[in-house]
Amino acid sequence: MPLKRMVMELGMGTDIRGQDYTKAATRAVHNALRQNSLVVADAFGVPREEMVVDIIIGVAEPDKVDKQAVADMLPYGRGEVRVERGGMDTPKDDGSRGTIMANAALIVYLDLPDGAGQ
Repeated sequence: MPLKRMVMELGMGTDIRGQDYTKAATRAVHNALRQNSLVVADAFGVPREEMVVDIIIGVAEPDKVDKQAVADMLPYGRGEVRVERGGMDTPKDDGSRGTIMANAALIVYLDLPDGAGQ
C-alpha cells in the first residue's frame, strides 16, 4: 500500500543560554507535538506505531544537531530526521552567539490502501 501524507505539525524551540542546537531542535519537536492531538491513525484503523513521520529541522548550524535525540522525541511511529539550514541565532549585545532558535515540521504518513484518505 502507498504512504499517504495525512498531517503536518509545526513547532519552534529555543535554547536561550546554552547554545545547544539539539536542545532547541528537540524543543521544537516537543512544541509541534503538544499543539496537536492526532486521531487520524485511529480513524483509519491503523496502529499509531505504524505512522511514518518525516521530521525536518531548521537551524543555523545543522551539523550540530543530534538526529537520534530528535527522533527519540516521537511518542510513537517511525521517524526520519533531516536537518537543514534555517532557524535563527540571535546575538547577544557583545556580538557573541546568544539564543538558538529551531523550527520543526513533522509530516505524518500512513500506509493506506488506494482510495483511502481522499
